[in-house]
Amino acid sequence: MIVFLKSPAIAIGVRTALAFSLVILGAGPSLAHTSEQAFVLLMPTGLYVTAGCLAVMASILTVSVMPRTVIERFFRTVSVRWRPPREALWTATSLASFCVLCAAIYMGFNGPRDPLTNLLTLGIWTGWWIILFALCGLLGNLWTALNPWLGPYRLLLRPTERNGWFRLPERIGSMPAVLMALAFFGFMVADPAPSDPGRLATVIGLYWVFHFLGMILFGGEAWLRQCEAITQIFALISRTGLVQWLQELKIGLPGWQIARGSVEGTGLSLLALLILAGGSFDGLKETFWWLGNIGINPLEFPGRTAVIGSSLAGFAVFAAILTAGFLITCWSGKALLNRFFREGMQSDTASIFRAFAPAVLPIALGYHMSHFLTSFLIDGQYVLAVLGDPFARGANYFGLAEIRVTTGFLSYSKSAQAIWLTQFAFVVTGHVLSVLVSHRIALRLFGDTHKALIGQIPLAFFMVAYTWFGLWLLAVPRSA
Repeated sequence: MIVFLKSPAIAIGVRTALAFSLVILGAGPSLAHTSEQAFVLLMPTGLYVTAGCLAVMASILTVSVMPRTVIERFFRTVSVRWRPPREALWTATSLASFCVLCAAIYMGFNGPRDPLTNLLTLGIWTGWWIILFALCGLLGNLWTALNPWLGPYRLLLRPTERNGWFRLPERIGSMPAVLMALAFFGFMVADPAPSDPGRLATVIGLYWVFHFLGMILFGGEAWLRQCEAITQIFALISRTGLVQWLQELKIGLPGWQIARGSVEGTGLSLLALLILAGGSFDGLKETFWWLGNIGINPLEFPGRTAVIGSSLAGFAVFAAILTAGFLITCWSGKALLNRFFREGMQSDTASIFRAFAPAVLPIALGYHMSHFLTSFLIDGQYVLAVLGDPFARGANYFGLAEIRVTTGFLSYSKSAQAIWLTQFAFVVTGHVLSVLVSHRIALRLFGDTHKALIGQIPLAFFMVAYTWFGLWLLAVPRSA
């Protein structure tokens, strides 16, 4: 066994699996919470972690006794008379987004070298990944209007020439987008300098060119639907939002699009779990626990270059464990139905997996907003300041350059407690919403209230376990 664990990738995977198992079995209470890198807030967070798990358990018990009509009423929508914007408007907004992207890439190559004063780095990691991701999760698919490929594509090709020269096989579904998402999350968690302006500008430029060529060769809509990861990530997370406004305007409570939507293909179901895995591991790799297990002193962090291999291997293993665990959960639910009901369950495990996988998206959104809250509060100040002087030449547009970035609020116990309570609320709310959504899906899939309750027992354990895991990630000390 000792010889077996000498392989770093295998050892990391085994340790990750053991940690996840310990969390599921009930880790002991943590008495510290990290908010900004190695800044530790001494709070009895173990009590909050326990309370969060109890809240999710209470939501599971509550929905289990709710009449079906109440659950269905919860996800009803209000339709509003609405004329969808014409294609010309989407083309114009896409062209504007493309121009902004080109300007940002120029800033990456020619602007300040400090990531905290470069508009590209702040725009991508704060404005795009933190803020836009959250807005799409709350308000609907804003990325449709901001997609930087569609405008240039429609401008370059006449309408009759947009179908491409080749055809993507339908049987591959969205699996190319899943592979692209793996590459994106790998870059985010393991690249030695993802915030370096020049490096980031090169990666973004190559990514845009690659997908634009793919659209020309294989058709714009087909390529974006099957191969472009960012478009699919934002389309998925937008299904947790209140509003659907692309074809007709419908408004409902958060998650209604998942609860009432059709079953996704295997590729998009895997992508939903990958979004959750990417956000979770991005938090896990910063913890003292993780760094200690890969032989790094968290108080003397040697830099991201020293942990490239362990970060890539750890993320791959974590994503595999999460996917396998969710698949086992779905299989266990089917086994229980076959055990307790004479007619059993007609759907296969893969179909159940495809149906329930999108239900984790509210959890992913909740953890995203929680994980990046402090970064938003600090880096958001840098964004405003840089907009006032983008080239660092002493300009003061709109008076924004006078903003002085402060982190002093992290030094006060009341603000630290407010941050933690907000993070706690994001995580728990995401899990409670996921419980409601999954119950509605179960009613639709199994067709019977009793079957829905029995079939969801393993999923209930999964939800509570991941609640503990998510809050544990926020509560443990964290390094750079």
